[in-house]
Amino acid sequence: MTASAGPAGTLEVRHLAFAYPDGRQALFGVDLSVAAGERVAILGPNGAGKTTLVLHLNGTLGGGSGGGGGTGAGSVVVDGLTVQKSTLKDIRRRVGIVFQDPDDQLFMPTVREDVAFGPINLGLRGAALDARVERALALTGMADAADRAPHHLSFGQRRRVAASTVLSMEPTILVLDEPSSNLDPVARREFAEIVLALGLTTLMVTHDLLYALQLCPRSVIMNDGRIVADGPTPEILRDAELLAANRLELPFGFVLP
Repeated sequence: MTASAGPAGTLEVRHLAFAYPDGRQALFGVDLSVAAGERVAILGPNGAGKTTLVLHLNGTLGGGSGGGGGTGAGSVVVDGLTVQKSTLKDIRRRVGIVFQDPDDQLFMPTVREDVAFGPINLGLRGAALDARVERALALTGMADAADRAPHHLSFGQRRRVAASTVLSMEPTILVLDEPSSNLDPVARREFAEIVLALGLTTLMVTHDLLYALQLCPRSVIMNDGRIVADGPTPEILRDAELLAANRLELPFGFVLP
């Protein structure tokens, strides 16, 4: 394992710009610093650049970062390591992304095999592998489902298993893409409790402003490929004019204390 060049769980995005192969400019000089242990919500309307930004964090996108096509400029630094071709393997272990649809991440016959897939690719075998899988499933409360087929689980359970597949890689930064979508109230609460208990640096892309308020002390708003606001979540959500300008809206009748 490559040693960190900086504190674990830190992120520095500097002057990040990116255009897709069709010429559409998705990011325009984004700057974002996240300290170890911070939980930050990334808010904004559809097409704001949120997903494009987070896919740069593990090198899935990025002209100079070695993946995804397109052209870009600027830099992403995770734990002091610059995201580039030579660091991609280590970066992708450090930055774990839990996608909105868990079925995008679950493809093995059993939950155990899905969670073991990443660590096996890291070279883990035997007792070390078993311990890694058991710990990741315990963190999400899914240990009892280890030998079940993922497609037999509820949507909320599959999302927790998808999180386990990421946690089995022992990331320092967790990225959650719309984690509350399609969850019933109990599953929503259970997933929030998991996130809070992990204590990891967390970036949460969401349209769910109340989930952002519950989980993330800090929020940034993106629009048109830029960060247009960055501050404490309650302050962001109290600014009705800011929310309206960026097509964000609190539930009807909800008033922040």
